[in-house]
Amino acid sequence: MKQFDAIITGFGKAGKTLAAELSNRDWKVALIEEDEMMYGGTCINIACIPTKLLMHDALDGREYKSAIERKNGVIGRLRDKNYHSVADLSNATVFDGRAQFVSNNEVVVTDKNGNKEVMTADKFFINTGAKSIIPPIEGDIDSDRVYTSTTLLDEDILPDRLTIIGGGYIGLEFAVMYNAFGSEVTVIVPDEQLLKNEDSDIAAEMSKDMADSGIHFLFGERAEHVKDDKNSITITLSGGKELSSDAVLFATGRRPNTENLGLEHTDISLTDSGAINVNSHLQTDVENVYALGDVKGGAQFTYTSLDDFRIVKDHLFGDGEYTFDSRTNIHYTMFTDPPYSRAGLTLKEAEEQGFKAQENSMPMSGHPRSHINNELRGLFKAVVDTESGKILGAHLYGVNSEELINMVKLAMDHDIPYTALRDMMYNHPVMSEAFNTLFDI
Repeated sequence: MKQFDAIITGFGKAGKTLAAELSNRDWKVALIEEDEMMYGGTCINIACIPTKLLMHDALDGREYKSAIERKNGVIGRLRDKNYHSVADLSNATVFDGRAQFVSNNEVVVTDKNGNKEVMTADKFFINTGAKSIIPPIEGDIDSDRVYTSTTLLDEDILPDRLTIIGGGYIGLEFAVMYNAFGSEVTVIVPDEQLLKNEDSDIAAEMSKDMADSGIHFLFGERAEHVKDDKNSITITLSGGKELSSDAVLFATGRRPNTENLGLEHTDISLTDSGAINVNSHLQTDVENVYALGDVKGGAQFTYTSLDDFRIVKDHLFGDGEYTFDSRTNIHYTMFTDPPYSRAGLTLKEAEEQGFKAQENSMPMSGHPRSHINNELRGLFKAVVDTESGKILGAHLYGVNSEELINMVKLAMDHDIPYTALRDMMYNHPVMSEAFNTLFDI
């Protein structure tokens, strides 16, 4: 049996960063990864990096197959870089294989040849991520014309017609991307509108812009049956309508990847949604076992995984005051065209929580930089508490919103009043000077 100070399962953002930190502190570390094509984790290989690269190339007019080839080259280089970022550490070893717990303090690692090795450690860190969900549905669900957001990225032939099941963030990003590449895209949305949890004005603007770009939407429908007739694939919808296309993408969410971890041999429990239960320090029910990243549930972002590392680091080596409960104002961007970014509350949510809230909005068509960019689409909105001066929320649909939202989050996290953004002197002509007007409340 091999003995380590720490065993980390999964090569994602939190796991690889933790491996480097522990190795540099002279811990003997084992990082176990089942799939050698996943060195670096979900973001680099099958999510953030490849999808945003393809979105960039689609909007830039690059031909689809060429973009796929560029994507493969970029993630190959990043994957290799990430592998060596751990494998070349003096106190860390990368093991290729599946790790399964056999007790609270032991795992068995099985390599691709079936060879097994039992390992133990003082600390364990589960960082196995999440995987795409295809809901139960009748018919030819195993057809090679049926894709998830992971598998579609490997196809180098652009489908002439693409049906997307699901109108969430993943589905809409793929809709914009494949529409820009030249596919005829139809999105099946179970709700009666897009983005029902977002500000209604923003959602309406985004819906109009996507429809104007040529994306088709079918609202209030669910996929009930899949039939592959070898020439096309047909989806039967809940309302009885049939829709044929060349490919179907199920963008119906992701769930924590806890299968085959052997957790049944431990005292570790799962939530109702299948995530690993953790406390505010990210410890599981077994105090020497932590869970980080998507596998613990909650927001599935690379930057929240990196922040999980900070929580664990503080618990191991600091005063333990930075916890999961310390995390506030989680922001996000949907990389549509233009992108949409959000932090905090809508006006309705703020009022429901008892704030004396006011809102301001600013169409991007009235902003000087928008005319320079030749991009007049977009709408910025801000919500503030007029009593405390705090920023309660920002909803930025427009060019560079993915960068601007970080400035707003910084202000929110440090209780910088909205008037500071209103009165700041910005250089010109830039998108951020929109805050002079947006926060003039």
